[in-house]
Amino acid sequence: MSSRDVEAGLLRRCATVARERTGSALNQREANVFRLAAMVVQSSFPREAARLMQASEHYFAAHPSERLPAQDVVTKGWVANLPRLRDRLSRTFRHQ
Repeated sequence: MSSRDVEAGLLRRCATVARERTGSALNQREANVFRLAAMVVQSSFPREAARLMQASEHYFAAHPSERLPAQDVVTKGWVANLPRLRDRLSRTFRHQ
């Protein structure tokens, strides 16, 4: 699977979880990406950001050692860069 495919899948999961009231991250990657996504869209999409953060925090409550600094999430390639993440999610949330 290419990095673009991985990114597209994570963006779809972000969109799904942002619409749900009780979503949860399935693994460390999702939890860290959800947390970062919540931070970058917080000012424009507060409801979606809150749901993403809640899903992230739910996962980290059970796996506290798996929380990574934002820099590490980017370094691992889970997110290409923060402006791209914000732009792609903003476009997705506007069209929901």
